[in-house]
Amino acid sequence: MATSDAVKDPADKGKLKLIIVIVVGVLLAIGVSVGATWYFMSGDKSAPPPVAESNVKPAAIYEPLPPAFVVNFNDNGRQRYLQVSVTLQARDQNDLNALKVHMPVIRNNLVMLFSGQTFESLATPVGQEMLRQKTTASVQEVAQKELGKVVIDQALFTNFVLQ
Repeated sequence: MATSDAVKDPADKGKLKLIIVIVVGVLLAIGVSVGATWYFMSGDKSAPPPVAESNVKPAAIYEPLPPAFVVNFNDNGRQRYLQVSVTLQARDQNDLNALKVHMPVIRNNLVMLFSGQTFESLATPVGQEMLRQKTTASVQEVAQKELGKVVIDQALFTNFVLQ
């Protein structure tokens, strides 16, 4: 029996050493991780604040165009009406103020645009969205021609009544 205990004893000591080495390695890795985290987190407190990115858009500015536009249609012998309130969305108040000088031209173009539509096309949501996009393009065209840049992002319909 003494010989069999002697054979098992060196193998147990090798496994015990391996377990101890693994535990010490894991503890060392945890210690290095905690130390590195503490070092980087408690770094220089006088670091400058991060610089805001330049691609962030400024806040939107909304400019309503009162009074509401009212146009009439002749649809199969019946008189039909469209009333639409338009609000312009822009990003720069100075550009929007410069565009206000040209408001008579913008209103004229929009009246012509609205009165040139058919009742059937405006009765669908797709037709209304197409008209909104045409309205945006019309105002941007005037802004590009008069100011040399597109001032508004989009035109919004805040009221749309079709009778």
